[in-house]
Amino acid sequence: MNYQLVELINGAAGRADSVDDVMEFAATWLIYPGFAVAAVLGGRALLDRRIRPVVQLGAALVLAFGFAVVLSHISAQGRPFQSHQVHQLIAHDPGVSLPSDHATAAFTLAFGVYAFLGRRWGVVRAVAALAIGFARIWVGVHYPRDIVAGAIIGGVAVLEVVAAARFGLALAATNRQAHQNVEPASSLNAWVLW
Repeated sequence: MNYQLVELINGAAGRADSVDDVMEFAATWLIYPGFAVAAVLGGRALLDRRIRPVVQLGAALVLAFGFAVVLSHISAQGRPFQSHQVHQLIAHDPGVSLPSDHATAAFTLAFGVYAFLGRRWGVVRAVAALAIGFARIWVGVHYPRDIVAGAIIGGVAVLEVVAAARFGLALAATNRQAHQNVEPASSLNAWVLW
């Protein structure tokens, strides 16, 4: 099924130069505006003294790439052009295909921007991530499963950071509550303890 989807999507490649040019751009360069948008949103957050969302987005990216590295070392899945006849529109070295680094980065940025910096821009980034993933299949360098794996990794990484933040907030609230329930020592007891 994975290769049948590559045949369906990549089979349309090479028929219209203008469409191929758009797909080549999306597959290769569309990731960079995603990082630029995240950087601008992160910069605005820092100017507003909102450090936590920027740190959370950074943590999600690090976590996602950690997951991706582990999965790529476990996987032996080569790229479509290594074992099948495809229309390879961009140059790419052979190697492990699963997961797609472009898809992992694009979806982690989309989900992370949505969760931490701004929902509207997160939706825009999600549309761009879908375009990047589709284009990577169109140009013949990834299978659909590689793109889906990148999206899942990005989603899981962001959810892990959200869960860790909620756990930290709950722990802080519990500690605050515990400190509020301690009765203050009388001045004599405080003097003796001093």
